Amino acid sequence: MNPISNRQGLLALSPMFLLILLMVGVSLYCGDFYKVPLVLLFIIISIAALATLHTLPLRERIEIFSKGAGHQDLMLMIWIFILAGAFASSAKAMGAVDATVNFTLNILPPSMLLSGIFLAACLISLSIGTSVGTIAALIPIVAGLASKTGIDPAMLTASTVGGAFFGDNLSFISDTTVVATKTQGCKMSDKFYTNFLIALPAAVITFVIYIIIGHSDSTSILKHVDIEYIKLIPYFVVLTTAIIGINVLLVLVIGIVLTAVIGILTHSYDFITWAQSTSEGIFSMSETILIALLAGGLLAVIQKAGGIQWIIQQLTRQTRGTKRAELSIALLVSLTNCCTANNTVAILSVGTIARDIALKFNIAPRRTASLLDTFSCSIQGILPYGAQLLIASGLVGISATAIMPYLLYPYLLGLAALISILTGWPKTK
Repeated sequence: MNPISNRQGLLALSPMFLLILLMVGVSLYCGDFYKVPLVLLFIIISIAALATLHTLPLRERIEIFSKGAGHQDLMLMIWIFILAGAFASSAKAMGAVDATVNFTLNILPPSMLLSGIFLAACLISLSIGTSVGTIAALIPIVAGLASKTGIDPAMLTASTVGGAFFGDNLSFISDTTVVATKTQGCKMSDKFYTNFLIALPAAVITFVIYIIIGHSDSTSILKHVDIEYIKLIPYFVVLTTAIIGINVLLVLVIGIVLTAVIGILTHSYDFITWAQSTSEGIFSMSETILIALLAGGLLAVIQKAGGIQWIIQQLTRQTRGTKRAELSIALLVSLTNCCTANNTVAILSVGTIARDIALKFNIAPRRTASLLDTFSCSIQGILPYGAQLLIASGLVGISATAIMPYLLYPYLLGLAALISILTGWPKTK
């Protein structure tokens, strides 16, 4: 493969630089992350990205963009967006959200809502191995809690997203764990032990901070309200089927069918009302779907222009010493993740190169696998155009950028991993 020149590499990545510049600039101008028009920004950036392939005919450039937007992994995510929106809306219309929120308020003290939601997301994601599935199952409940308690919905959503990435990073059945261990040639148990020692301190600190924030919140919460337990069934079934490993698409379909059956049996609505609420839920995800499609096309153009290859080329050129080698691996997977918006794909893209670096500088495979997984999950957890923040913000009805300042766990996870590199802890043979 021919090397990419600095000029070509920087040109390929210029849309990402422009995206960051526009996001920060618009946020400062508006004085509010909530007002950043992500769809418009991505349209502008996509046009700029197409211009970087100026040597190709316009028709071919559009084909590259369209193939990226229609990639099978992205299409799977969009199906999840559609079904999650339908389930959330139909569940809310039949009273499942209110029943679940009332149940949660009755069993959790006010000061434990943030930390309790974070802990629940940690345990569920650890069990099912997917951050997207955890978010799709929990966020409708979180949206209801935010409206009833007055807690900032962005903060409550961020606690869920953070907990979802705890399991995404550590679970034995997570895609990132499987890919990281396979590309580095180590046992999952070895990678888990090394990874756990990095992730646990970040999770504990996050949990304690949420307890402190909860105790300082003077929000008045109504407790001991009547609960219609039959309306808890859709969420109970969704969480249970997700935990035992059923595909997230099937899980959401089961949830939608249950909301129809229980809603009609309890006279919460008739079939037509259920169908209307389901359609409204699907349409409510339209902005999220548009952003996902535009991001998929944009990232395909950046890859075609040589942006990812140039990043790999630059980071592996001057690597000297174990710490610098580990930092190179961390930067490699982090920047690739920014360009792909998919942590599994990012690990796959740089896994072989990371292994070559590890062999050259005598870094244990479990250590390399842990760094790849940890940094990719940390970055994926804060990307406003990543699937997780898009689906969470779409279901709650807020901007993805509004959630970013409150994502304690992904930030702390990245910091813990960086400290781990600088200190050489935990020791690995």
